[in-house]
Amino acid sequence: METFSSIECFVRSAEVGSFAEAARRLSLTPAAVGKSVAKLEARLGVRLFQRSTRSLTLTEAGQLFLGEVSASLHTIQNAVANLASAEGRPAGTLKVSMGTVFGRLYIVPLLGEFLQRFPAINPDWHFDNRQVDLIGQGFDAAIGGGFELPQGVVARKLTPAHRVLVASAEYLAGHETIVEPDDLKHHDGILIRSPQTGRVRSWQLTSRTRQHSPLTLKTRMTMSDSEAACATAAQGLGIALVSMPFAVGYLDTGTLQRVLPDWYVDDGNISIYYAEHKLLPGKTRAFVDFIIEQFTEQGLGARFSAL
Repeated sequence: METFSSIECFVRSAEVGSFAEAARRLSLTPAAVGKSVAKLEARLGVRLFQRSTRSLTLTEAGQLFLGEVSASLHTIQNAVANLASAEGRPAGTLKVSMGTVFGRLYIVPLLGEFLQRFPAINPDWHFDNRQVDLIGQGFDAAIGGGFELPQGVVARKLTPAHRVLVASAEYLAGHETIVEPDDLKHHDGILIRSPQTGRVRSWQLTSRTRQHSPLTLKTRMTMSDSEAACATAAQGLGIALVSMPFAVGYLDTGTLQRVLPDWYVDDGNISIYYAEHKLLPGKTRAFVDFIIEQFTEQGLGARFSAL
């Protein structure tokens, strides 16, 4: 058991690059983690880390050992967690990251039903529009779109990530008619700035017939959130390019209208992400299956499609 604990300290330290951070996540002291790793090195007869006052990096032997034990450690931990579940039911703290507004609008309303089915699970939900380090930060799952898929992480598609052009009837009535994408160059744009890079991307419009055209809106203002852009467009201040999940409520009430309804931006998919394990924790499997089921039953994939 002592060796298992030492291996856990080693793997967590390697994942986060710090004894102090590993100690915080394991509820130990940095000294205890460092001593545990040192005992493991003595038992193996090799140095696993290069240590300095500023960094902790794996040696060649450490990299090899991490590759050999990491997956097995996670499998054992998941097996223990599953056996420890309440009367065989999924249990434990479920740490999930999701976009702030998307999570509030579409995931939080599912919480009551989820807890009725799985009362032994304790949600620990984090609302952030930036991509998280799923494994390094100890998340069980994440929901979002446009993320790079790191090694060891899998994604299940929930819905297409389409963006559409919207404006208020007031704005459209007071400005030049828009018939084709090139007409947009005469109009004020409310564009989305990436929360990761702070930049406004150059978007390409796609038509239902798979034609392509650059987006030529004049940048009147930028926002880092589609919900804010919708609220701004509703005031008649310009044409906004926004994600469909945020636009549908405004479109349903008629507060906003689609501009060039045969054109949209294809931005990939909104997916649910989780670490790939041979034995996935019961709480994570329950959450992933539940979210996919609910998106299917509620027809959100079709509702969020711009087609």
